Amino acid sequence: MDQVDFGYERVTPEEKSARVQGVFASVAPRYDLMNDLMSFGIHRLWKRFAVGISGVRAGAQVLDVAGGTGDCTTLYRRAVGESGSVTLCDVNDVMLRIGRDRLLDAGLASGVHYARCDAECLPFASGRFDCVNIAFGLRNVTRKERALESMHRVLKFGGVAIVLEFSRVVLPMLRELYDAWSTRVIPYLGGRVAGDEASYRYLVESIRVHPDQESLQRLMEQAGFSKVRYFNLSGGIVAVHRGYKL
Repeated sequence: MDQVDFGYERVTPEEKSARVQGVFASVAPRYDLMNDLMSFGIHRLWKRFAVGISGVRAGAQVLDVAGGTGDCTTLYRRAVGESGSVTLCDVNDVMLRIGRDRLLDAGLASGVHYARCDAECLPFASGRFDCVNIAFGLRNVTRKERALESMHRVLKFGGVAIVLEFSRVVLPMLRELYDAWSTRVIPYLGGRVAGDEASYRYLVESIRVHPDQESLQRLMEQAGFSKVRYFNLSGGIVAVHRGYKL
C-alpha cells in the first residue's frame, strides 16, 4: 500500500491529507503569533529574502501556493504594482479566509485573487504565471513531486519558482541548539499559546523528514526546473530554492 510521511509516522496519502487539514484548521487562529514566537520574528526576513531573489517586477503575475495567511502574497503584491496581480491559493479554508481578511485589512483589495486548491493539481492554465512561490508549505504536501510538477506546468517559459522551507542546519553548534529548541520548546509553546501541542509536534517532525537542500534541489530538477540553486539562511535552518522554467 502506498504510504507517505506524516511527521515520523507512515500513513496513506488520504490520511495525510485529512490530518494536515486538521492541523492547519486548528493552528490557523494563532498561526502568525506562533510564527513570530518560534522564529523570534526572523521568518519575516526569510520571506523578504525569498521574494527579493525572485526578481519579480511590476506587471508580473504571481501564484502564492499554500499561501496561508498571506505574508508572501503581501510582499509580492507590492512588488508587482498596480499592473500586476497575485493569486493566493491554499487547500485549507480557514487559512485562506484569514489570509484574505489580513490582506483586506492592509488595504490590498485590488490585484489579489484567491483560490482554494491543492498544490498537487493547480487549477490554472499552463504557462500562466511569471512566478510561483511556496513558503513553508511544501513539506505538508502529500506528494511533493506532484506539487513541483504542477508548479512547473503553470509557469511561463522563463518563469521562476521559489521554494522557502525549513532545511538542514549546516553549523554543528547551531544544530544542537536548534534541535533542542524545536523538539522541546516549540511543542510547549504550541500547547500554551495555540492550545495544540500535538499539531506543533507534527510540524517539528515534518521538518525532520523533509528533504535536505541537495535532495530538494534534485526533486526540483526532476520536476523540470533548470538552473536550480539554493540559499541557506540562518545557518541552514531554512533554505530558499530557486529554479526556472527554461
